[in-house]
Amino acid sequence: MVAERIAPIIATSDIAALDAAFEGLRKAHAATPYPSREVRRDRLDRLERALRKHDVAIREAISADFGNRAHEETLLFEQFVGIEGIRHARSHLGRWMRPQRRSVAWWSLPGRAQIRYQPLGVIGVIVPWNYPLFLAVGPLLGALAAGNRVLIKMSEFTPRFGELFARIMAEAFSIDEVAVVNGGVDVARHFSTLPFDHLFFTGSTRVGREVMKAAAANLTPVTLELGGKSPAIVSGDFNLEETARRIMYGKLANAGQTCVAPDYALVPSGQVERFLEACRKAATDYYPTLVDNPQFTSIVNASQFERLQGYLADAKARGATLHALHADSTDAARRRLSPVAITGVADSMRVMQDEIFGPILPIVAYNGLDEAIRYINERPRPLALYYFGGGEDRDRVLRETISGGVTVNNTLFHVAQDNLPFGGVGPSGMGDYHGEAGFKTFSKAKPIYLDGKISGSLAMRPPFGKLFQMMLKVLYR
Repeated sequence: MVAERIAPIIATSDIAALDAAFEGLRKAHAATPYPSREVRRDRLDRLERALRKHDVAIREAISADFGNRAHEETLLFEQFVGIEGIRHARSHLGRWMRPQRRSVAWWSLPGRAQIRYQPLGVIGVIVPWNYPLFLAVGPLLGALAAGNRVLIKMSEFTPRFGELFARIMAEAFSIDEVAVVNGGVDVARHFSTLPFDHLFFTGSTRVGREVMKAAAANLTPVTLELGGKSPAIVSGDFNLEETARRIMYGKLANAGQTCVAPDYALVPSGQVERFLEACRKAATDYYPTLVDNPQFTSIVNASQFERLQGYLADAKARGATLHALHADSTDAARRRLSPVAITGVADSMRVMQDEIFGPILPIVAYNGLDEAIRYINERPRPLALYYFGGGEDRDRVLRETISGGVTVNNTLFHVAQDNLPFGGVGPSGMGDYHGEAGFKTFSKAKPIYLDGKISGSLAMRPPFGKLFQMMLKVLYR
């Protein structure tokens, strides 16, 4: 089965075309409110085929948008995990769609109960710039598996990929199945005001508040995948050099432009210097050179680069110490920011207030696990938390801190597990997706009670006589 027709591409900033696409998706859903398993599998198949067909073009477009994005990172962090998510959904779709039996209260026997997952309708997805393929495909595949139609708003900061993705989706789907729109802030604001059946946003906490406010006017439910300052706790219970290597892997992937990157490291006070040296060695081992290394990703645009430079200047002016983690200097012309660690940080510094989103690692010295846990709990709940160690200390951290997700003895890897839900908590987001969690996010879990010819309710009807009184005594015992 193929798409019924090649979909037109919605012109950038064409609000009228955006509205028309939304109405077309609503009408199509109303005509077919519960697509079969075969239809859903076909849509997932088409999505995978389209991504594979254009795999090289995808890497080239994203790299062009960044100035340089390591093709290996796009292949691993976006294309591979996206395809894996499609495969996972396709293989589990039958089980997810199957009605789930529930037990009934004894007094309602012999009735039966079940939950059926019903498509919500039209899902809106707002995509950020840092992983523009994966963060479009992740919610898209969940929405398609759940039987929905999808309207996607791409980021204006990755225009080449946004245009390419619109063409790819137009080849694979009719415009009443999946539609893609590009454009700037005006388009994004209008997009957020549409009466979607569910609105999915990935981005900053600040913009997330605006999206939620716009959606509230229509009582549109939202999933917000935000960010925050995700800590990495270094303990004495895991090899320090390997800990540094794994933290730097998570910090330098995509040049730190990752919502679950370790934002800062909590390090035992007596091990800070050794940890710094291990981080420096890890950065140099991963990237022997920076300026001409195609495997080291550039900061996406001049505004983001200047923001990161501003963090460093502000921290230094307020008394922090900057530690270069690589021999190569920063190349402003190519937006290659050489990795930097910062010690002597304070809450007044911008680098400790905002999500960093770059190759900058503040280090906070701590004395005892109680202090580390208290430091985390006194701050907004993060999207991710990383702990290096085991035993009772690990279990204490898992019990006594709250975060969107956790990886123990590594960074990032909990995000790529399709059997784990992914989402934030509090300022780092609400709601979750990936795998079955995504299917459920984009479905209505409809509770159903099925009564039979013989029903316990017969004894509960008026007029209320002796039989009812006897039954009431039993029920209200």
